[in-house]
Amino acid sequence: MNKMTREQPVSRQAICVFCGSSHGADPIFTQTAQQFGTALVREGFDLVFGGGGVGLMGEVALSVSKGGGKVLGIIPGFLRHLEPPLEVSSQIVITDTMNDRKARMFAASDGFAILPGGIGTLDEFAEVLTGAQLRQHAKPIVLINIKDYFAPLRALLDHFVANGFAGAGINSLYQVAPSVEDAIKIFKDHRADLVNVDVLRQAGAPSR
Repeated sequence: MNKMTREQPVSRQAICVFCGSSHGADPIFTQTAQQFGTALVREGFDLVFGGGGVGLMGEVALSVSKGGGKVLGIIPGFLRHLEPPLEVSSQIVITDTMNDRKARMFAASDGFAILPGGIGTLDEFAEVLTGAQLRQHAKPIVLINIKDYFAPLRALLDHFVANGFAGAGINSLYQVAPSVEDAIKIFKDHRADLVNVDVLRQAGAPSR
């Protein structure tokens, strides 16, 4: 697994969103996606997403774009007819494979927000969680747990721990936010911490 590193001023960060390419069964999922996109722009974050203009991921990207935010969409060529790229995206990158897509998304991001989704969302969450476990990155991973959507996933991770297939520390590698605003606060706090470290480094003071 390649290190998920990114050269970017800490004062300007991009958050990668993983979520469904459909809207799901409850309208609150769509509302949450829209609210998250709006909140990203309000707080000065850019967006990285899977490129498609469909489902929840399309809603997040459209909300960011409408708010004047910067959007980077990354999509493999073979998916363009299934998940047509969002035309308003600031930048669309076409990759050859799904693995290339994920690598580009991970490298371009300073944090990961997971909204409700299906198998693809689970795959992306598992990969960034594995990267954190292997110390390939220390970027925040946040489950936006609307209507307790991720309760079964959290129970599965606890099941891994209980049966000796994961250490208890795995649950410290991600955070759970019950609302959009709680998720945004996690990303803001992380950004502030990095800014403080950067200021200390430039001043020649030892960082903690």
